[in-house]
Amino acid sequence: MMTRRFLQLLIGLAMYGISLAMFIRASLGTAPWDVLHQGLATKTGLSLGTVVVIVSFLVLLLWIPLRQWPGIGTLFNAVLVGVFADIGLAFIPAFSHLGGQAGLLIGAVLLNGVASACYIGARLGPGARDGLMTGLARRTGWPVRVCRTGIEVVVLGAGWLLGGSVGVGTVLYALAIGPLVQLLLPRFTVPELQRPAPAAADPAVRAA
Repeated sequence: MMTRRFLQLLIGLAMYGISLAMFIRASLGTAPWDVLHQGLATKTGLSLGTVVVIVSFLVLLLWIPLRQWPGIGTLFNAVLVGVFADIGLAFIPAFSHLGGQAGLLIGAVLLNGVASACYIGARLGPGARDGLMTGLARRTGWPVRVCRTGIEVVVLGAGWLLGGSVGVGTVLYALAIGPLVQLLLPRFTVPELQRPAPAAADPAVRAA
C-alpha cells in the first residue's frame, strides 16, 4: 500500500508541474499562486520552477509559528512541482492562435484537477500552500474558505503587480478546480489499512 501511495504522489506532483507549464504556455491567466510565481520569475530572471521551489520553502517557514508539521509528501511537493514545471516549459510550445491557447488552458485545468486528487489522495502530507491555509484556519479559528480566499487575494494581487498573467484562465481555475477535485478525490484516495478486529476469546477458555 505504501508503494502505491508513494508512486501516486510522484505521478501527481509530476502532472501538477506539467499543468503549471501548460497554464503559462496558454498565456490566458493562471492560478493565483502561479500568478505570483510568474511575476517573481519575470522580475528576478529565475526560471519559473526555481521560483516555485523557493516560494514553497519560504511558505514552509510560515508553518513554524502555526505549529504545522510537514509530511514526506510536503517536502516532495516543494521540490518536484517546480522541477516538472521547468521540464514542461522546455517541451510545451506556446500557441499564437486563440484555439490552441484555449485547448491548452482547458487541458491544464483538467490535468491540474487529476494531479491534485492524486497527490492529496496519497495522504502523505499537504502541499506547502495548502498547509498554510489549514494551519492558519486552525490557529485563528477562521473558516478555511476565509483563509484560502484571503491568502489567494493577497498572492494574486502581489503577482499581478509584479507582472504575472491574470485572465480568463485565472477565473476558470477558480471556478473549476474545487468541483474537479471533489469529483476525483474519492477515486484516488488510498484507503487506510483496516486493522483486524481482535479475535473473540474461545468460549471454552472463558468458561474455564
